Amino acid sequence: MTTNKRDYYNILNVVKGASDEDIKKAFRKLAMEFHPDRNRREGAEEKFKEINEAYQVLSDTEKRGAYDRFGHAGV
Repeated sequence: MTTNKRDYYNILNVVKGASDEDIKKAFRKLAMEFHPDRNRREGAEEKFKEINEAYQVLSDTEKRGAYDRFGHAGV
């Protein structure tokens, strides 16, 4: 995992109460935009990793609950 402490909801551009489907849609859109095979701009790979990390937490009910309660310390 990266050491970046940005808010996972902000990274995926969703609100805190977003549905699983909204989170999945936001992840797919951003992943397509920043995937290293599709985007060669500087910083795209790091952004992709950040997006993936956010999705890994928010898509898992248990991890998301811990993140919502305790922030980054919960995950």
